[in-house]
Amino acid sequence: MKSFPALYFSNLLLAIGTGLLTTYLALYLTKSNVNAFWIGLLMSSYYAGLLTGSKMGYLLIKQVGHIRAYAASTGMIIACCAVHALNDHILVWLAIRFIFGIGMMCNFMILESWLNEQAEPEQRGRLFAFYMITAYLGMVIGQYTISWFSDLGTEPLLMVIICISLCIIPIATTRRIHPSPLKETHFSVLSYWRKTPQALTTILFSSMIIASFYGLSPVLMKDTGFNAQQIALVMSCTVLAGLIAQWPMGILSDKFSRSVLIRINVLCLTFICIGIFIVPFTFTHMILLSSLFGLFAFSLYPLASALANSRVEQGDRVGVSSALLMTFGVGAGFGTPLIAKAMDIFGYVLLYGIMASISTVLLILLIFMNTRLRTETPENSEYVVTTSDLSSSPLAASFDPRIDEEVAHEQLLDEKLEMDVEQEMNSENVKNTEDARCETDLNTGLAEDLAEKFKNNKDNKDNKDNKDNDDDTPDNKKE
Repeated sequence: MKSFPALYFSNLLLAIGTGLLTTYLALYLTKSNVNAFWIGLLMSSYYAGLLTGSKMGYLLIKQVGHIRAYAASTGMIIACCAVHALNDHILVWLAIRFIFGIGMMCNFMILESWLNEQAEPEQRGRLFAFYMITAYLGMVIGQYTISWFSDLGTEPLLMVIICISLCIIPIATTRRIHPSPLKETHFSVLSYWRKTPQALTTILFSSMIIASFYGLSPVLMKDTGFNAQQIALVMSCTVLAGLIAQWPMGILSDKFSRSVLIRINVLCLTFICIGIFIVPFTFTHMILLSSLFGLFAFSLYPLASALANSRVEQGDRVGVSSALLMTFGVGAGFGTPLIAKAMDIFGYVLLYGIMASISTVLLILLIFMNTRLRTETPENSEYVVTTSDLSSSPLAASFDPRIDEEVAHEQLLDEKLEMDVEQEMNSENVKNTEDARCETDLNTGLAEDLAEKFKNNKDNKDNKDNKDNDDDTPDNKKE
């Protein structure tokens, strides 16, 4: 909290306003007898705005900086809240929610990229966890505030406008070092998807669950017979459970594998959704099970964000924040209306059954991705062979698009020089070997000649001795 007080306090006020607005819109439309499909489409319009705002927010931050961009986008959000109070036509609200989503996306990008840029790697999990704590604490306050306005008039909208207006002050008056200017870069979700597929897959599927909870679970509870106070209490307890989980989950993410923690959370979330779907839908059961739901569901986004930021360079912080939020917008924008349509056809009680199916698919995909990554990672082996493919050739540098042409040319020259030196050394070794062999043959020949000469001399000496012995015979003595 001491490191980024302005960011945290601004995020708290922003979350109070948006949390109150989200529940208010769902309950107001349900009270006006609008079916679940239009409510889901309203959520989809908001997340479509998030999706569109990812690119616009990046350009805005690049042109005017973080603080001015935050002030501009927040002003646009305030204007959208005022329009909700002036006109309640569903088509107007669809357009307003789209613009509202653009502004919120800009604010999310500013806060998260600012935090990620100036956070140390070993502290990023805990700092981001505290950021999520302020967000969920604001959501708890905002969700519970709806119980003050049982008639669902324009008073909640005025409260939203007040909170969002105040969130500009901490950012505008901060004395902390501003983030460095953005460098020219080509933003592509696919590039980040290749770098961190598990994180973005988690964001994609969890966004469907979280968006459906915010937009459609109040509709389900209202249809079941819960009053506004009970709905506000269930929503507040759920978000509060997510708040409680943030700090210990942040500590765990700095000490253990984040991908393993994500899979554990998804597994627990699957069983909880199945339990809510099967157990009788009462207020007491909903308080308990929905709190467990928030404990694991709301931990997925910060875990995935920390995992993604640990896989990219410092200059890609804004880009990866955009990719995460854009992926969240895609999942929520397409998933929520489809789930709402299924609820209209098969009944509102199907909501948590669909959530259980989504989390099951996510778990299977994460296990498959983790297995594939382990398979592709080479392990140490005692048996080593020399490859004959392009990777062992100096020509590999000239085919690698990441290496400049001059560097590749120098590498080829170095390889050629090394090959020439090696050939010369081999030739010299061969020559020395042949000389040694010739010398050995010469010495062997001389030795054989000396042995032959020594043998001949010995034979001559033996012949002479035999002749002398013949001269000493008895006949000769007689004479």
